[in-house]
Amino acid sequence: MSENSVPLHKRDPALRTIAMPADANPAGDIFGGWVLAQMDLAGGVVAHRRAQGRTATVAVTGMTFHLPVFIGDEVSCYAEITKVGRTSITVQIETWVRRNMMTGEQVKVTEGTFTFVALGADRKPRPVPPELPA
Repeated sequence: MSENSVPLHKRDPALRTIAMPADANPAGDIFGGWVLAQMDLAGGVVAHRRAQGRTATVAVTGMTFHLPVFIGDEVSCYAEITKVGRTSITVQIETWVRRNMMTGEQVKVTEGTFTFVALGADRKPRPVPPELPA
């Protein structure tokens, strides 16, 4: 079975954290902007590794919020590179939460497509290098 045939949420997450009270509105729901920031961090980790250096987010497309995130949820962001251009890297990101630590039940709460650009020391776009051997 190839890695691409494994659902994103069955792989290792690019980022895992706990949603805290400071990240919530008065109703106890986590701000969507906080979730988006976690996804950007997760995608940035994957893009940085592939670009072998600095990257910057240039676009977020197809962002969908399926369910709210609550205080205390374990938040995991899973990322997969879907396209590599000359200077850009497109990453599909899914966010899943574990609400019940006893059962381990996970639910997908968001998904989106993030595009990053590889940057040189001058902070201008640079070509993405060939992929390193595994």
